[in-house]
Amino acid sequence: MTFDRLVVGCGYVGQRAAEFWRDAGLNVAVTTRSPERAQNLEAAGLHPFVCNVLDLPSLRPLPAARTVLHAVGFDRESGQSQREVYVDGLSNLLEGLDGRFDQFIHISSTSVYGQTDGAAVNEEAATIPSRDNGRVVLDAELLLRDRFEDAVILRLAGIYGPDRLLARVLQRKDNQPIPGNPDAWLNLIHLTDIVRAIDAVVEKQLQNELFLVADDEPIRRRDFYTLLASLIGAAEPTFEPSLSDPKGDRGANKRCDNTKLHQLLLPELTFPTVREGLPDAIGS
Repeated sequence: MTFDRLVVGCGYVGQRAAEFWRDAGLNVAVTTRSPERAQNLEAAGLHPFVCNVLDLPSLRPLPAARTVLHAVGFDRESGQSQREVYVDGLSNLLEGLDGRFDQFIHISSTSVYGQTDGAAVNEEAATIPSRDNGRVVLDAELLLRDRFEDAVILRLAGIYGPDRLLARVLQRKDNQPIPGNPDAWLNLIHLTDIVRAIDAVVEKQLQNELFLVADDEPIRRRDFYTLLASLIGAAEPTFEPSLSDPKGDRGANKRCDNTKLHQLLLPELTFPTVREGLPDAIGS
């Protein structure tokens, strides 16, 4: 059986895309590492396959699909490195599928850009990541282009949406100091518009494309956290640039240009800025 869609990595983005396509009446296969979660996914009207991108034999039974969405996230508790999951896992997936798809969409990240001076970046901008996570993400893109040059790559800005802001909300309610430069730019994209962009790639039958997926207006970190605090009734945020940053990505400082996204995929966003999107995310 050939499925309409195969979603590899049924996490925050992958599951929402799978549900969107399911609701449109399509046959959607999904992957999970957990047999227990597979039962929940099946009950939700999806077709789960239990596998692991680091276990090549488990990938060979995956079905053929008209479109494959590769949206594998990094589980810090898995005991595996980002390089193993993103690069080696992608290599295994392509070998396991052995060309049994017509279209391949790969979820990447704007962490491939290393600009720290507030410069504007688009699909043509230099990709010289200064951090390990950015280098790993870029290496995954390069591997994919080498193995299947017709793939469509979506470089997502910072993802937010329902159930995605809990840690930041708790941080604000506790009035914890925020590490990093308050005047650096943040680039964000709401989950709803990510799913819409993914679906637009399929509907337009695009191949061999690259898109930077961000909303219409970068926002200073200070302004983002001030808005978040006001929406939840917390104190105005304080910043401490000298604090250790567990994510290691607060040095990034760029402004993402989504012109191509508007030209070829989404003329208008549902949530063009965080001023519209953040209330929705918190309210949800």
